[in-house]
Amino acid sequence: MAETVTKIGPYTLLTRISQGGMAEVYKAKQHGVEGFERTVAIKRILPHIARDPNFIAMFQAEAKLAVQLQHGNIAQIYKLGRHGDTFYIALEYVDGRDVGAILDHAQRSNNPAPAALACYILARVCDGLDYAHNKTDPRGNPLNIIHRDISPPNILVSYEGEVKIIDFGLAKAASSTIQTQAGVIKGKLAYMSPEQVRGAQIDHRSDVFAAGVVFFEILTGKRLFRGNSDLETFEKVRNCHVPRPSTINPRIPRRLEQILLTALARDPDRRFQSAGALHDRLKEFMFTNRMAARGEHLGRWMRDTFQKN
Repeated sequence: MAETVTKIGPYTLLTRISQGGMAEVYKAKQHGVEGFERTVAIKRILPHIARDPNFIAMFQAEAKLAVQLQHGNIAQIYKLGRHGDTFYIALEYVDGRDVGAILDHAQRSNNPAPAALACYILARVCDGLDYAHNKTDPRGNPLNIIHRDISPPNILVSYEGEVKIIDFGLAKAASSTIQTQAGVIKGKLAYMSPEQVRGAQIDHRSDVFAAGVVFFEILTGKRLFRGNSDLETFEKVRNCHVPRPSTINPRIPRRLEQILLTALARDPDRRFQSAGALHDRLKEFMFTNRMAARGEHLGRWMRDTFQKN
């Protein structure tokens, strides 16, 4: 019989949001004195791997790294705790949907999100990534953070129009004691950079490429590299054949298309050299084309799209 959990530490579990290979995520409540109450998300290591010291160490490393990231476009970590013989992370709860849900809606309706809102989402993602990429320790030494798993499930959009990156669990910092085993590819295959699937050394420009893949899919409503099998997806990413987005969605302006194709360059040296550079180009494009998208516009679109009253 499956284990039934109603409380983890000081948190009362409400519903399970998702489950991955290493952890499960719950919506939960934290209660305090004088009627204090806060909704949080609880990420709990799965019981069947809780005894594996490598997974526990990775889980702890995620929290210790992410707790240093204090930015409006990165979901905040509140606490790393232990419950029985397993660990959990309490983090900011985002009331909304992930970009995967936005893509699913676009495919069902054959109607991609408006370009202005797609630009706004990606600009916010790039802002958060640029902050993380440039984060230093208290002595000023670069942490060399690479998210390594920028993909639709790891970008949340709230019904108020907030955009939050989650799950730095695959991030790699110079200070981390967790090293990826040689030859093991981690992350979601369809959103990896060509150099990542080749097993080559990667840097922050790999995250820029992944953000470009997500951007392509939001703008067109079509998956870029996902194939019918892992092998097919692997080959598509490695070959990095990117069709012109305007052949799929003719409403995409040519200048925006060029920005997107630059982010998706197979050669890292031909991409935007930082998430900040991509952010600035998007903001410039929006300003020039009078795209006055703001969080309130995105929030209204999210509520309308997903029928949130």
